[in-house]
Amino acid sequence: MFDLIVQIIAVTGVVGVALLMFAENLFPPLPSEVIMPLAGFAAARGDFSLLLLVVAGTVGAVAGAWVWYEVGRRVGLARLRRWSGSQGWWLTLGPEEIDKSAEVFARFGGPAVLIGRLVPTVRTFISIPAGVTGMGLGRFLAWTTVGTAAFTFILAYAGYRLEAHYDRVEAWLNPVTTGVLVVAVGAYLYRLVVFHRRSRGGADG
Repeated sequence: MFDLIVQIIAVTGVVGVALLMFAENLFPPLPSEVIMPLAGFAAARGDFSLLLLVVAGTVGAVAGAWVWYEVGRRVGLARLRRWSGSQGWWLTLGPEEIDKSAEVFARFGGPAVLIGRLVPTVRTFISIPAGVTGMGLGRFLAWTTVGTAAFTFILAYAGYRLEAHYDRVEAWLNPVTTGVLVVAVGAYLYRLVVFHRRSRGGADG
């Protein structure tokens, strides 16, 4: 799995990394914790520069966050809650998650966007309350870019440094990479089941 992902990134380059990071912000089971370190590994091999990689990963992730910001801004809280109750199953996003994100944002505002971009799962949905509450686009993009760039650099640099020790870690890195993907997909499927049961329970009630 490790070699396959590295080969894909090597072929598609930083454009592929940007697209993967964009998709990661829209589709939960695709973890940036796998994408960016392996892209950093490819950068260390000379496929592209680390700086260009961080820029591409940041641009892709910010673009994905912008999509959710626009969803929140255009749809509004009430309609978004109704939609998540009936159609949010594929994102495992229910009214409770919408309310929780809105509460966090109401308490911390802009810093919540920055910190939220560093936290798995939260970084995807923190953009919604920013749009719902009418946070200025420029302010939102500024907070998002700072948090995303920091997170992207940390992951990419970890993979970049790893390349020097490839011979020592190759034996266990393949199963670790596969394990991370399996856990991410498994967690997503588990949330789907829980979300479905919760939705049925609410309907029965």
